[in-house]
Amino acid sequence: MTVRVVLPAQLRRVADIAAATVELDVPPPVTQRALLDALEARYPKLLGTTRDRRTKQRRAYIRFFACRQDWSDADPDAPLPDAVACGDEAFLVVGAMSGG
Repeated sequence: MTVRVVLPAQLRRVADIAAATVELDVPPPVTQRALLDALEARYPKLLGTTRDRRTKQRRAYIRFFACRQDWSDADPDAPLPDAVACGDEAFLVVGAMSGG
């Protein structure tokens, strides 16, 4: 299935990606883990930027959104919404901010 992923500018710079949205072929079931595995396989420079290389845990200042819902703390093997899996909606990778 072709899934659309929107990346923040800082990650696009790391991976030398010009477009804000990339399209990935992700085999079903389309899960967060499968999607991020496909992203890192296609853009190896992104290894370790969204998830820890060893544990595959999400980095603290990275958030994931699908269909206007925060999927950052969801089970990485839970199927993503059908609208994301079929490419109607994009999966968003967002660099979070903190501070006061």
